[in-house]
Amino acid sequence: MQHIRPAAVAGMFYPANPQTLHREVEAYLHDAKSVRLSPKALIVPHAGYVYSGAVAASAYATLQSIAHKISRVILLGPAHRVALRGMALPGSDAFETPLGIVMIDAEAARIAGNLPHVIISEAAHAMEHSLEVQLPFLQSVLGKFKLLPILVGSASPDEVASLLECLWGGEETLIVISSDLSHYLPYQAAKTTDEKTVQSILNFEQPISHERACGGTPISGLVLAARKHGLHPHLLDLRNSGDTAGSKDRVVGYASLAYTGDHHVH
Repeated sequence: MQHIRPAAVAGMFYPANPQTLHREVEAYLHDAKSVRLSPKALIVPHAGYVYSGAVAASAYATLQSIAHKISRVILLGPAHRVALRGMALPGSDAFETPLGIVMIDAEAARIAGNLPHVIISEAAHAMEHSLEVQLPFLQSVLGKFKLLPILVGSASPDEVASLLECLWGGEETLIVISSDLSHYLPYQAAKTTDEKTVQSILNFEQPISHERACGGTPISGLVLAARKHGLHPHLLDLRNSGDTAGSKDRVVGYASLAYTGDHHVH
């Protein structure tokens, strides 16, 4: 009997109707400017699609030329709802969205589960949106793939980097870090803060604090791992909710970045 984690935020963060969801994701991907890259890792925002869907799509659109090679996604994001020490696996066999079921990579889960700072917490994953909102994009771009969803609580960048190291793999493995940037600053202050944060990421500076990015710890772990593996970050999009679908009084910042083995964007 498979243990499936059902969608928790369908109908809130993104459409619950499969046809509507499919159309919406395809439209975001279609509108994203095409940048020729072969990313090993992405940093992607995780708000409701009306706010950050277009920014997320700019990252996922870069996968289109290499999608056929990717069979496994290591997906990390911050735990918003349950206080966690370390990092948490879901303990389920699959995640479900309106677009279908994504199987958990049991072998990757076993490897991750052997690390001292990784636990299993169904409760942490049950209502968490930071990972779930990435799945319809991944399902649309990759088709069939296996997933390792990991929520990051109070962990160190080194702990995250050591987890990524264990699961690094080759071109079959994509790493996705789910994070928004600043939260609820006025528009201009957010722009200034988010530009500084992105500059820090591009300069391989870490740790990135949680005030600057809710997924600061997973980003910091990726920065360490990317430097070790000689990857280069490329900024794809940087906007906030004041640019997309909200008031400019209190905004949330969003950026998409891709890490590749080469310096150049084609």
